[in-house]
Amino acid sequence: MLTHTMVGSNDVARSKAFYDATLGALGVPAGHDAGNRIFYSTGGPAFGVGLPADGNAACHANGGTIGFAAPDKEAVDAWHAAGLAHGGTDEGAPGPRANAPGKAYGAYLRDPDGNKICAFCQLPA
Repeated sequence: MLTHTMVGSNDVARSKAFYDATLGALGVPAGHDAGNRIFYSTGGPAFGVGLPADGNAACHANGGTIGFAAPDKEAVDAWHAAGLAHGGTDEGAPGPRANAPGKAYGAYLRDPDGNKICAFCQLPA
C-alpha cells in the first residue's frame, strides 16, 4: 500500500548520520544520498529524510509517529542507544508496551529535527 514515508530535515548530513546509526542497528543499509534527500530501504517501501520541497523550514508532525520493525529486543535497545548517541532525545525508553498488541517491546525517540520515531518487535510467547 505504501511506496515511502518521508520526514523533513533542516540538516540532511546530520539526519543521515542519525538514521545510518539508528536504522543500521536494525540491519538497514546506510542511506542512499539523492542530493537534498536520503532514502533507506530493505526492498519494500522506503523511508526518506530531506529538505522540504517548498523551501520552508522542516517541522515535525504533532501526533505523528513512524515505527520501524526490529528483529528482537536487543535490536530495539541498540536502536535507542544509537539514537541517543547521534543527537536524538528519549521519548520512551526500551521496554514492554502493555497497550500495544501481542507481547510488544519497543522504544521511542525524537530525531534531531523533532520527528517522533519508534522501533518495535514482538517478544516470544
